[in-house]
Amino acid sequence: MAQASHLSLAQLKVMSAIENCRTAALGGHVEACEDCGHWRIAYNSCRNRHCPRCQGTAARTWLAEREADLLPVGYFHVVFTLPTEVADIAFQNKAVVYDLLFRAASETMMTIAADPKHLGARIGITAVLHTWGSAMTHHPHVHMIVPGGGLALDGQRWISSRPAFLLPVRVLGALFRRLFLTRLIELHGAGRLAFFGTNTGLADRHLFRRHLAPVRKKRWVVYAKPPFAGPEAVLAYLSRYTHRVAISNRRLIAFDKTGVTFCYNDYRRDGPERQRVMTLAPHEFIRRFLLHVLPRGFHRIRHYGLLASSARKASIARARELLAVVSPPEPVEELEPLDRLPCPCCGGRMAIIEIFERWSQPRAPPHASAPTGGTPS
Repeated sequence: MAQASHLSLAQLKVMSAIENCRTAALGGHVEACEDCGHWRIAYNSCRNRHCPRCQGTAARTWLAEREADLLPVGYFHVVFTLPTEVADIAFQNKAVVYDLLFRAASETMMTIAADPKHLGARIGITAVLHTWGSAMTHHPHVHMIVPGGGLALDGQRWISSRPAFLLPVRVLGALFRRLFLTRLIELHGAGRLAFFGTNTGLADRHLFRRHLAPVRKKRWVVYAKPPFAGPEAVLAYLSRYTHRVAISNRRLIAFDKTGVTFCYNDYRRDGPERQRVMTLAPHEFIRRFLLHVLPRGFHRIRHYGLLASSARKASIARARELLAVVSPPEPVEELEPLDRLPCPCCGGRMAIIEIFERWSQPRAPPHASAPTGGTPS
């Protein structure tokens, strides 16, 4: 690859994983139907979290674990977005600034919710980091799914929010701006931020503060959507957002050596005009996709308050008790992997009859196990 020297090791690993996903390079197995004998080759997936093809199974597994945490209340969708001037700094300091985005946004929500002038309760939050806009440009923001209410600060009652209102977005935006900028300046003072290219001058303390001066006067928009129509809608939403990558396969329209064509939403337009089509040169398409590779070990899904892992079970149980809701039964353990598809011919159970290693091909299955004229699907 001509631009390989300009890519990080993490980006190169993502590209390699996606290129080899579900090919002989990763090995695989042969499955045969126990009823009709139909057989097929199934190559292993890369399971890289940036791969568009591998997120379906991961999302279903994650959602099955989250289903037991849902409460019979309205759920709100709140979005915290970084302004462009800060997003540029975030791109060159992903691990530090993305983490700060999570911490500042969650603390903002928890602080305002606990204020007796607003909700006066301890709420739960599931937060998901997205770093892209619809056209795959760099646009870091955090999506939050928040139950419409929380436990009273003494833990003795459940306090519900208003049906269509959780917390005032202007108040959230002001506190979020203050918390984020204060801590960003602290990170700069501690020497934890790095600057490259046109941003090199921001290493100077005075230039850095001057760069942030206009941002201090801006209104930081926090967007809150109306509540979902029940827990099922929450799960449907989460299935679309938690394991999403910069672009999904369904948005791709055409691609060849001259360009990649895909659909996107232009949010500056309304109505049917919002749906647009864009064609990018292959190297520009790959560059935009790789903008969103996360640092190794960085958690893009986090839980806070009632849903924090350390006290989630106890908090959810207490909330159910106060809401007079029966706890759901323990989920039955799956006997088959979630990505094991049934037989395409008869819907029967597919069993593994052979496993082959990386860069190998399977032996041809016995003629008796395959239907006449059958080939791997």
